[in-house]
Amino acid sequence: MLNAIAIDDEPLALQLVSGYIGKTPELKLIGRFDNPLDAADFLNENRADIIFVDIQMPELTGVEFTRLLEKGPKIIFTTAYEKYALEGYKLEIVDYLLKPFSYEEFLSAVRKAERLIRMEQKARVNVNSNDKFLFLKSDYKIRRINFNDIIFIEGFKDYAKIVTQSSSKPVLSLTTLKLLESKLPSGRFMRVHRSFIVNLDRIDTIEKGRIVFGKTYIPVSEQYKDAFQKYLDRNFI
Repeated sequence: MLNAIAIDDEPLALQLVSGYIGKTPELKLIGRFDNPLDAADFLNENRADIIFVDIQMPELTGVEFTRLLEKGPKIIFTTAYEKYALEGYKLEIVDYLLKPFSYEEFLSAVRKAERLIRMEQKARVNVNSNDKFLFLKSDYKIRRINFNDIIFIEGFKDYAKIVTQSSSKPVLSLTTLKLLESKLPSGRFMRVHRSFIVNLDRIDTIEKGRIVFGKTYIPVSEQYKDAFQKYLDRNFI
């Protein structure tokens, strides 16, 4: 089943798309928003496979919203204006549904997204996993970050800060903590807070429920406390 969200500032249009998603067995509606800024906040902590988004909205247009997204979710524009079709295809969206559209047209767009997702999943399976490093965009460059070098990662709303052993200056990258977490070896890194991932091999001191890295104290929040305690118990004498 694929996770889907709908974004439209028109209540009837939002209701229509949400209803179409609800009657499609392979889709699960995980969010509906009349404001793209709220949707962007939601996506910082939740994964969507397909996003249905209107174009003409106040504060942030569907085109601007799509430009802000990291690659991953498949975008389907829902709009009453044909003039944005070229812009949509420049952004590599899956489909462009012109209002009013039928369920048959909606389903055709979903099928296109499904095919693309299956192709990408098959490609990922065929690529050997890498447990040594990753590449990140930072300061208009692509930086190689060795996993062994990472001490901890701090997430902010629109970017992440990677603190490493080899440099006094952290690496800043326009990405989310959620995406980084999916790329890190799970046995070596752990999410201990909504805003922090730590390299377990780098932990030397724990004080009053906080992980100490030099002058930085990282809290272990209630949500992640049990998992972290199990890790400690497995390695405690």
